[in-house]
Amino acid sequence: MTTKKPAECTGMGDIRSEIDRIDQRIIALLGERAGYVHAAAAFKASEDGVRAPERFRTMLEARRDWAEQAGLDGDMVEKLYRDLVEYFIQKELGQFRENSSLRERS
Repeated sequence: MTTKKPAECTGMGDIRSEIDRIDQRIIALLGERAGYVHAAAAFKASEDGVRAPERFRTMLEARRDWAEQAGLDGDMVEKLYRDLVEYFIQKELGQFRENSSLRERS
């Protein structure tokens, strides 16, 4: 598929196609990110390690900085990542608890 820069689009069809192409890439990258989150659970020794509040704070600051450097709204990107990472933390906590429960039974 040929990609077009925004200025090369000749109508809404082109724009929608490019947005769909970009969204497919974003979703594939989110899936890749989820794989690393899943793998990380094996390296965590406690629920606090899963939550990692200091890492969470510094990660959000970095994403905000990256967004602003890219000309995006830092608040919007921070909220996006806050929601995304909170979701992953909850999934990872569930996996951590399940793994802990299995270890206790053995």
